[in-house]
Amino acid sequence: MKKVFPEFITNLPEANITFEGITGWLLQGDNRQVVFLEIEPVGAVTPHSHGEQWGIVVEGEMELTIGGVAETFKKGDFYHIPAGVIHSAVFRKKTLAVDVFADKDRYRTK
Repeated sequence: MKKVFPEFITNLPEANITFEGITGWLLQGDNRQVVFLEIEPVGAVTPHSHGEQWGIVVEGEMELTIGGVAETFKKGDFYHIPAGVIHSAVFRKKTLAVDVFADKDRYRTK
């Protein structure tokens, strides 16, 4: 997979993401966060919930289960997770995504 995120993105502060094999660069706004994600084929990410989230797959694919409904998202597909809804993901191949979080403090920097 060729390098998708340019240096001005990968020079952003790195997000402190607790899931092994997932790197994110954090663009912090006053009331929102945007995270540019590089996700290795880590398998399953455990079910969790937080504030509202919207994202788009830039490369690769993921299986995302939102509120008990599983769907596969590929390059160009976008998704929306309402606030408080339990969701999980499975990554079987390297995936790049951009997520926007309604929570201004969803992630802290490393």
